[in-house]
Amino acid sequence: MSGFPFSAIVGQDEMKTALLIAAVDARIGGVMIFGDRGTGKSTAARALAATLPPIRVVDGCRFHCEPENREQCPDVCTSKRVRKIAVPFVDLPLGSTEDRVVGTLDLEKALAQGEKHFEPGLLARAHRGFLYIDEINLLEDHVVDLLLDVAASGENLVERDGLSIRHPARFVLVGSGNPEEGELRPQLLDRFGLSVEVKTPEDIDDRVEIMRRCDAQERDATKFAAKWKGEDTKILRKIDRAKKALPKIKMPAKTLRDTAALCKAVGADGLRGELTLMRGSRALAALQGDFSVTRDHLKAMAPLSLRHRLRRDVLDETGSTVRIERALEELFG
Repeated sequence: MSGFPFSAIVGQDEMKTALLIAAVDARIGGVMIFGDRGTGKSTAARALAATLPPIRVVDGCRFHCEPENREQCPDVCTSKRVRKIAVPFVDLPLGSTEDRVVGTLDLEKALAQGEKHFEPGLLARAHRGFLYIDEINLLEDHVVDLLLDVAASGENLVERDGLSIRHPARFVLVGSGNPEEGELRPQLLDRFGLSVEVKTPEDIDDRVEIMRRCDAQERDATKFAAKWKGEDTKILRKIDRAKKALPKIKMPAKTLRDTAALCKAVGADGLRGELTLMRGSRALAALQGDFSVTRDHLKAMAPLSLRHRLRRDVLDETGSTVRIERALEELFG
């Protein structure tokens, strides 16, 4: 691995936690990362994807089909061979058209052979991996809406030019952006599972350590990766254990009431806040090796799950995170 190791990233604990939770439970619905330029947003997402173990796919399949689920593939997967590939990490360029994203008719084959063939898009390439969108606040709203629909359903349906294709498209959607360049519409932002705010480190020692590690990686990427391989392996095992434990994590009735009370207290729109807070707290408990979700897990996940779902209050100019912390203090002490 020649990229920057996930475990070598200095600070930005909230961002790393959100990405780990999304890796444990894809139902979270993606991670939105807002913050200053050059704070490691894309580096962290790419590093986590590189840390995960290779996935098994049908040899030659254009949709990264799992060998045991090849019947779901729109192509006829006749190959009996199985190979391993790295977890897909797909960058979605800002200028991407809807056809490029979802797939379209292969015009070359249509003209040459007179037959209709489907040319898979970026969603097919991202299946079982990560789809990363930098400067998502500059992407056209209808494309963002489409991506969120597919991320939520885990399936891409294309009906155009006489074609009707349906294929699995399960991926972790990660969006990043700089608030100074415009915000996402609240309706779209609300549909992201988790929201993270990253800032330029203020601590001098942290800034120095970042320079040291970046310099070491640039000088000898292989040696730097080898140095951190042990720590990345620990993270991988942690994710694997959490995935296996997730179905067994208990969600007590009292904790469910606390979840609902908190969402009501902060004025979160709809019920996505409750569901995301419940799922995120369960995934966090699994990552921490706990058997049941507690109020402490709720407190840790509340800002990530709710800060982007609050209504604007013209009489309260404090930020979303402060409002959530205030509600936590009033409710739970």
